[in-house]
Amino acid sequence: MEKLEHSTLGEHYIVEASGCDPEVIGNIQRVQEILLKAAEKARVTIWTTSFHRFPPNGVSGVIVIAESHISIHTWPEVGYAALDIYTCGDNTLPQAAMDYAVKEFGAKHVHITEITRGIDDGDGIFYHTITTWEEATKEKS
Repeated sequence: MEKLEHSTLGEHYIVEASGCDPEVIGNIQRVQEILLKAAEKARVTIWTTSFHRFPPNGVSGVIVIAESHISIHTWPEVGYAALDIYTCGDNTLPQAAMDYAVKEFGAKHVHITEITRGIDDGDGIFYHTITTWEEATKEKS
């Protein structure tokens, strides 16, 4: 009997960060710096970035990486950031990127959905699995 090979193509983290510091997530320069450092922590290759500040408060941005993307949308007026990290490859660390970003945003609580994408059991039919959890985070010291 032939052994089925199990492989995945990517890890996708969808993060709801609550209680974020409005001064941080409302500052386009700071948000971009945090996500660039998060990309470094994930060990990915950055291709391009695009960030925009929506008057009077929010920031949206994307970092296109060789391994997929990191994106953000913020609502400083309610202390909320929606973070999306999708990486492919065997050497990336998307959770390290997420951990760094939510700490720097000053998030007090995070709801995380991790989607393992592109799972193939050797038959060429792809599927995904979903794991969701919540964390109360410590305030930055």
